[in-house]
Amino acid sequence: MSAQSAEAIAESGHMDAASLPDWVIPPPGGFTAEIFLRMRDLPRHTELIDGSLVFVSPQRKWHVRVINLLRDELARQAPESLCADREMTVKLGERQAPEPDVLVVSAEAYERDEPSTYYLADDVVLVVEAVSPDSEIRDREIKPRRYGEAGIKHYWRVEEDAGRTIVYVYEFEPAGAAYALTGIHHDQLKVTVPFDIEIDLTAVRKRR
Repeated sequence: MSAQSAEAIAESGHMDAASLPDWVIPPPGGFTAEIFLRMRDLPRHTELIDGSLVFVSPQRKWHVRVINLLRDELARQAPESLCADREMTVKLGERQAPEPDVLVVSAEAYERDEPSTYYLADDVVLVVEAVSPDSEIRDREIKPRRYGEAGIKHYWRVEEDAGRTIVYVYEFEPAGAAYALTGIHHDQLKVTVPFDIEIDLTAVRKRR
């Protein structure tokens, strides 16, 4: 049953549990990644975080444009051994399967046929999250912890402030077992890891 059908049932006032989608009522202890990855008819961009389903609100124009810019530039500048992708689920652990806005993975993982709907944590070199009003706590606190625990070395958090795009760049620091902030980039993003990258962040406003 689709999400739209569930909404129709709710509006009618006839909330028969047997008629609702399986994902409306979580199992004891929450969903596992294995169950989540087999589920169908979920709303687009649904994530699994700490065993709970997380649904996202409609994307803003800035959010779409910054994702497109970063994915395109990372794909263009990446070495042959790496590829950029966008909005693909990453299976991090037993109850973790988030969907980063942009990610850089090994070329081998990008090109393989199976699994076709998600990546594994070991495939991922960089994850990027563009913060929306409803995702601030997840993108600033929860997701970085889960990505770090899964061994993903590089994390970028992208935010909008008064029309400017700002990128907070983090690198996992093993001694502290957490991400360390290595730079805050306004207008121009220039880093040397995980490879040489230079992106004009003002281009977000110019994209169509």
